[in-house]
Amino acid sequence: MATSSSQPSSTDDVLPAIYNRLNYGIVLHDPETTAIHDANSRLESLYGYTTAELRDMTLDELSANAYFDAQAEMQTRITDAADGTPQEFDWRVKRDDGRLIWVNIHFSKTIINDTAYVLGEITDITDYKHNDRRVSLFHRLLRHNLRNKLTIITGYANHVADEAESTAIQQSGGKIETAATNLNEIAESMKQIEQTLTRQQSSRIIQPAVDAVENTVEDLREMYPTALISISENAELWVAVGDAFDYALSHAVENAIIHAERSNPTVNITIDTSPNTGRVEIRINDEAPRIPPAELDALNDWTTTTTSTHHGSGCGLFVMKWCIESLGGELRIEPAEGCGNSVFFYLPPQTPADDSQGLS
Repeated sequence: MATSSSQPSSTDDVLPAIYNRLNYGIVLHDPETTAIHDANSRLESLYGYTTAELRDMTLDELSANAYFDAQAEMQTRITDAADGTPQEFDWRVKRDDGRLIWVNIHFSKTIINDTAYVLGEITDITDYKHNDRRVSLFHRLLRHNLRNKLTIITGYANHVADEAESTAIQQSGGKIETAATNLNEIAESMKQIEQTLTRQQSSRIIQPAVDAVENTVEDLREMYPTALISISENAELWVAVGDAFDYALSHAVENAIIHAERSNPTVNITIDTSPNTGRVEIRINDEAPRIPPAELDALNDWTTTTTSTHHGSGCGLFVMKWCIESLGGELRIEPAEGCGNSVFFYLPPQTPADDSQGLS
């Protein structure tokens, strides 16, 4: 973790020493180049970089990969603030250790020692953002999925009672069973999400990524003996995992098997280093039909998860996203080459512990 002295350490330091006593991050941007000019100690600890390192970094390097044009957007906001229009917005930052955190940023014009700068006030809102997303997701589940499934169960239960002597009873009973099964799956997904939120970081263990994958896949091979699940390790990497990882990988592989529409589906799992970030990349390639864009939109655009037009077909994708993000990682899904889907888990790399038993 970076630290900063209360006294200026170079001629580039212009922030008064009192800023190091603040509990939120402060950053100074050059209004012309938009580059970082100075920062306080709180920002260093929040981002994990020293001020000297921050000066040499681009805004793209500090932003999560989900932003396709982070440099241009941030430059525009800094320029607008320099022109007298303050900016306030939420942003996802990529720390030096690969973890993604949410921050609230407020940019405004300031003058220090007769020189104009854009001052950024940075507040860590990761917990708030996660809580907000929990509320959105649980509201979506309770308001739409559970209510609709219960309506189906009730409707067909009445139909069974009315048509008990007819041949329609078998079909109606099947529909009741399907709806009840879906309802149970939703309840199980909610339970898994809740567990990832209540388990402490200390409950995770540091182990080779290939072992973490193997442990989950071993159970799935027993459940689906006709499926061919292969694991390729291109780099020896370590991750901190727990139930959240097991839930996420299980959903990814089970979805690949169930939806493959083949009696002997193939799922290929590859472990490698992400070329852009150095994080652990776990890629799951399947032969299932392409995931509809509407479901991916609902997964990635949290402003639509409580509307009537984005409901998706289940909770598996949400569980994957939730669990991977709870580990400080990122989920990405895209069409695979040829056919199927590629699901990417990006996780912060870990240093092997001496006893490989827990986080220190």
